[in-house]
Amino acid sequence: MTHLPMLLDEHDLAGALEWLETQPPYAIADEIARMDAVQSVVTFRLLDKDRALEVFEELEPVDQQEILEGLRDQAFRDLVEHMDPDDRARMLKEAPAKVAKRVLAGLSAHERQMTAALLGYPEGSVGRFMTPETVALQQELTVGQALEVVRRRGGSAETIYTLPVVDRSRRLTGIVELRELVLSEPGAMVRDLVVTAPPMARATEPAEDAARLMRETNVLDLPVVDSEDRLVGLLTSDDAFEVIEAADTEDVARQAGSEPLERHYMSASVFRLSRIRMLWLMLLLVAATLTVSVTQMYEGVLEEVTQLALFVPLLIGTGGNAGAQAATAAVRALAVGEVRTSDLLRVIWRECRTGLLLGAMLAVVGFLVGSLFVGWDVAAVVALTLIVICAWASTVGGMMPLLAKKLRIDPAVVSAPMVTTLVDATGLVIYFSTAKLVLGI
Repeated sequence: MTHLPMLLDEHDLAGALEWLETQPPYAIADEIARMDAVQSVVTFRLLDKDRALEVFEELEPVDQQEILEGLRDQAFRDLVEHMDPDDRARMLKEAPAKVAKRVLAGLSAHERQMTAALLGYPEGSVGRFMTPETVALQQELTVGQALEVVRRRGGSAETIYTLPVVDRSRRLTGIVELRELVLSEPGAMVRDLVVTAPPMARATEPAEDAARLMRETNVLDLPVVDSEDRLVGLLTSDDAFEVIEAADTEDVARQAGSEPLERHYMSASVFRLSRIRMLWLMLLLVAATLTVSVTQMYEGVLEEVTQLALFVPLLIGTGGNAGAQAATAAVRALAVGEVRTSDLLRVIWRECRTGLLLGAMLAVVGFLVGSLFVGWDVAAVVALTLIVICAWASTVGGMMPLLAKKLRIDPAVVSAPMVTTLVDATGLVIYFSTAKLVLGI
């Protein structure tokens, strides 16, 4: 048990206050996320107003909702009013209707308008994650005038490191970094410092694509424009990091045959952990009945050469692992933009050759090991099967995520567990068919 929960259990509020004063917001948020609803609200109420907002914005939306439900009206209004609009929009996306209604009712007209604008963009789009609070500059300004604009309006902006430059119609013409303004002569013109054609994103594009573009181009903030290239906001680096982290967390969960956990692992109940895993386990269990059906189909082959049964776990395990490796590599390559759906045939050819090479190397080991336990004829069946099954498994593993992407299905959904289950069943067909051909059964 950590220090803070012990202090709260012992009703040592003075000690708890001292602990909270010495910890950074992210550490406090981590402790709150580990607590139950009652204890988290008690802890949050011990924070002063400014620190409470910093901690609140570090929490996941589901934890934020629990905090809000335990606050009185004035504290509730103060908290939601001073949140960044993009953080508020993300929280409302997952909030129950009662909480969302209460939040919107507690906002000023200006904050409500900004939040409603962000919520108007498609779910998962850049528009939901960008900050509309930006400092935009006119390119006709001098550096001195531009810095004065930054001083006057920068306090209400989420970031001032990247300054969009716009024309009179608010169309984006480029960007200028604050560093360039500070280091330039006051009389220099902004238009001479502008980086034209910077990386940017449409507000309706997927946030994950925009976040990965930021990582590839090494920019701190990404301008976001509408369909007519008018500036509507900036995607900041901290929000981009959260987008990538959430996407990677979801991919990892689905590659393992589970749904992503939307809250802190330590605060999730055993029932919740079981529920998000059960659906996938049931689906995989049903899919695994294919393996049983295939075994029944070739029951006669097994009865005639019982030694074949010794190598079934080895072969389906190897095929499943080869398929899972290829699927994981394909999902990752898709996520970071190294592979496109148009590369499907190239990926199939590449993975098939990779599988053949892997299978050939494993076949040598399989033949030597098999010869120690059974005759060379059964060992030859095992060796040939390893070559074919590795080529097949690698091909299927590399192909399925790209096909899923073409069909607008999350590639992670059809990755490792599903590929492994499919390869298990088809691997047995390959094994027993090879045995019939080689042994003449």
